[in-house]
Amino acid sequence: MPAKQLPLFPGPGEHVLTRNSPLSEAIPPFLDHLRAEGRSVHTISAFSSDLNLLREFFGDETPLKTFTTTRLNQFMEWIEHGRGVPCSRKSYARRVTTLKVFFKFLKAERVIPSDPAAALLQRSGAAPLQPVLSNADVRRLLEHTQSLRFADKPDARPDLLVRLLLDTAIKKSECMDLTSSHVHRENPAEPFLVIRHRKPNNVYKERNIALDPEWMSVLDEYVEQYTPQEKLFECTARNLEYVLSDAAQGAGVEGKVSFEVLRWTSAVRDYLRGVDLEVLREKMGLSRISWRETGDKIVRLAALQNEQKP
Repeated sequence: MPAKQLPLFPGPGEHVLTRNSPLSEAIPPFLDHLRAEGRSVHTISAFSSDLNLLREFFGDETPLKTFTTTRLNQFMEWIEHGRGVPCSRKSYARRVTTLKVFFKFLKAERVIPSDPAAALLQRSGAAPLQPVLSNADVRRLLEHTQSLRFADKPDARPDLLVRLLLDTAIKKSECMDLTSSHVHRENPAEPFLVIRHRKPNNVYKERNIALDPEWMSVLDEYVEQYTPQEKLFECTARNLEYVLSDAAQGAGVEGKVSFEVLRWTSAVRDYLRGVDLEVLREKMGLSRISWRETGDKIVRLAALQNEQKP
C-alpha cells in the first residue's frame, strides 16, 4: 500500500499536515523524521510495517483527528485476537511503542492537539523467561569446545566464540562488528573489550568489558588458523549460529544454544557471582527503561538456577 509522499513542512505550493489530513499522508514525514534522528534501517522498517497494519485496520483516508485512545485499543485488540496471525508479547510491545512514537511526533509537530496513544498500556503480567544454560551444560559445552582446539584438525573458533559470549554478554550485532582494535591487551593480566556504536548520537556510552586472560591465547590460536583481515569473524552471523549449534550437539547439550541464549546465560552467571545489577546493566549496554524487565528476568532466572543446582 504505497502512501502518498507529503512533507511535514511545506514548500511553495505544498500543503502541510493538519488534523484533517488522512493517515496515509502522515506516515512518510514520520519515517523521514526517524531517518533524521539516525534510527536504524531495521527500526524504520519495523515501524513502517506496524503503521501499515494501522492503515489496514482504519483505512488510508481516516483523518488524524479521529484517532482516540479507545480506537487505538480496538486496533490492538484486533492485532492480538482478530487478525488471525499470532502476535508474540515482544511484537505486541513493539506495536504499542510504534503508536506511541508516531502520535507523540504528530502532537509535537502540532498536527494534532493531544496524543491518543499516550494512555495505551503495554502488556501486563510476567514476561516469559528466556532459556539459559545450566552450570552442567556450560561445563560440557566448554569441555567440548576446548577439545576441538586439540583435535587432529584443530579449530579454535568454537571455543573463542563460546567463551567470548559467556564472558561479555555482547549482542550478535556487536560480535559481528568486532575487529582487532576492539581487543585491548596492553596489560596481559587485565585485557578488555571495547564495544563502540555505529551511530555517533547513540545514547549509550562506550563499554569496556573485562576479558579472561586465558581467552587471549585462544584468540592467538584462532588468528593463526583463520587469519582474519578486517573483522574478527569474517563470516555471516548465520555461520556462527551453526558453529554454536554444532558445539551444543557435540557436547550433548539439549536445547538451542544461540547468541541470545549465551547472552542471557552470561548475565545470570554474573548475577549469581554477585555482580551488582546496575553494573550488569551497563555491561549489557541497556537503557534503564528496557532494564526494568530484563533485570527482573535475570533475578528470576538466577533463582531457578539456584533451585536446580548442581
